Amino acid sequence: MMQRWKRLLKHRWTDERDLQRALPAPAVQRLETQVRASETRHAGEICVCVEAGLPLSYLWKQLRARDRAVTLFGKLRVWDTEANSGVLIYLLLAEHSIEIVADRGLNALVSPAQWQTIIEGLRTALRAGEFEQGLSQAVAAVDEMLQQHFPLAAGELNPNELPDAVILL
Repeated sequence: MMQRWKRLLKHRWTDERDLQRALPAPAVQRLETQVRASETRHAGEICVCVEAGLPLSYLWKQLRARDRAVTLFGKLRVWDTEANSGVLIYLLLAEHSIEIVADRGLNALVSPAQWQTIIEGLRTALRAGEFEQGLSQAVAAVDEMLQQHFPLAAGELNPNELPDAVILL
């Protein structure tokens, strides 16, 4: 029971100021530019979402970061792309949790070990306090996978199916 209260307090104490310290506005803009540029090279969509703490309803039900990431994957419509090639990179600051949720089109082509490599790279950067660099490396790694599995044909354009904005919750 004490653990439950500690977790609740940790999530309530982590707020938008923590988000701004981790990712100041210029860093957010650079990540958005990177996502936008990436999507000119493949038929996929990348969504980056950073959340300070889980909503109270998730904490009360003792749900985890993965549950929240899967919910946001649906709410943000990352699953709703033409080629089923959307990817959500989710970071939960309060628990330093990282989740990557990929749509079935890409997930069927990428091994769990490949996803884990991206997560470990991001985790290493976060431990060093390098939030922007870690997220940038994760976006670049997902970009490479999408270029490999969903390349654009010569002259083909990728319609922007999702906003490129980094979502801060």
